[in-house]
Amino acid sequence: MNGSKPERKVFSMQQTPVTQAQLNAWSEAYQSDPSRQLATMALSKTPLNDVMYIARGANAMRMKFSITLESLDVTDQQSSGRCWLFAATNVLRERIAKRLNLENFELSQSYLAFWDKFERCNYFFESILQTADQPVDSREVQFILQTGIHDGGQWDMFANIVAKYGVVPKDVYDDTYQASHTRDMNHLLNRSTKAGAAKLRRMVKDGASAEEIKAEKDAMLGKLYGFLCSCYGEPPRKFDFEYVTKDKAYFLEQDMTPQSFCQKYVGDLLDQIVSIINAPTADKPYGKVYTIKLLGNVVGGRQVRHLNLTMDEFKAAIIAQLKAGKVVWFGSDVGKWGDRPNGIWDDGCFNAELLSGLDVTLTKADSLDYSFAAMNHAMVITGVNLVDGKPNRWKIENSWGEKSGRKGYYVCSDSWFDQYVFQAAVEKEYLGDAVSLIDQEAIELAPWDPMGTLAD
Repeated sequence: MNGSKPERKVFSMQQTPVTQAQLNAWSEAYQSDPSRQLATMALSKTPLNDVMYIARGANAMRMKFSITLESLDVTDQQSSGRCWLFAATNVLRERIAKRLNLENFELSQSYLAFWDKFERCNYFFESILQTADQPVDSREVQFILQTGIHDGGQWDMFANIVAKYGVVPKDVYDDTYQASHTRDMNHLLNRSTKAGAAKLRRMVKDGASAEEIKAEKDAMLGKLYGFLCSCYGEPPRKFDFEYVTKDKAYFLEQDMTPQSFCQKYVGDLLDQIVSIINAPTADKPYGKVYTIKLLGNVVGGRQVRHLNLTMDEFKAAIIAQLKAGKVVWFGSDVGKWGDRPNGIWDDGCFNAELLSGLDVTLTKADSLDYSFAAMNHAMVITGVNLVDGKPNRWKIENSWGEKSGRKGYYVCSDSWFDQYVFQAAVEKEYLGDAVSLIDQEAIELAPWDPMGTLAD
């Protein structure tokens, strides 16, 4: 065959418009179907999800678990897309609070969000310059522009920011209004960076030197730094760490830096944690490591890397970490089969086919391939219920405040977990035999691959 690609078969089918005869037949079928008439009455004044809700299924979602970890007070990301930062700092704070015997403790999500935003602006400009030889309507350039600067992120992006800038307690650098209500700030950031993108691309086209382009980019970054400082306040370079233990003992550590605080209280933990995914699509064989082109936040930082595991392997790693008394960061699609007032995610609590008469069956692979589901929110797993060694429900700590769910906590069924959980961050020691796979060369996926979706 001389290594040539097989000839692509062209599918051809004549287009067929909807006819009046078809409409008449479908109208007659609707009018003669009692289930459609009942659904019409029910849906006229009631939200669709409430009508297809199954109370018996919800009753099975009890907040009782064979493995449950005590965790600190629930946090609240408010009107921002910082869930990935809240979930990640919640993982770290549990270790710090336990070490120092603290009643409650929180790390500053705003500190990390500030540096993520700033680094993301630089990453955006560098991506624009990398693709400056492509037409502005190319798919890659349009992807960069449409992604822009926003709140979402992934685990390795969190690790990048912490590695470069460290962490600080929340009482050292608390939220401002803009930090917790990011829509208008993001709008201005995107307007400014896109104006910058247009200018940089014109400079490349007009033959400007590398030095001239860098000088212009640096000037843009300087203005963006000033604007972010106005929104968040300038991040601290030194601070005093004060805390009171459960035993009411007071401690003071003076002249700490974000980096020295991180070194002392986080250590090399982030180097021990890897991202695992469950993506059962044909283009991603299990046991391989994947990265995504143009996905990142810190230029020169560590690569976003995902080890794809079977769902059994994926769950085993998470359960092993929970059994060791450590909570787990994870990413899922929370827009599917959720009952937020009661703190439930469970496909068994809803009967969409009976109510709608539609075929709504999708495999997890098809959900990814056909853009129906992807990770859009990060939270923390704090428990699991095992029956005969197998999970049937999971305990989740969210970051939507105590008024959401069951005082901020949720429970998801194992069947929902199978379908809508896509990513987790676990320590290497809990990977079992899969630990031997993590250092292989990563296969690069397209920028728009669903595994590059950001949690917000």
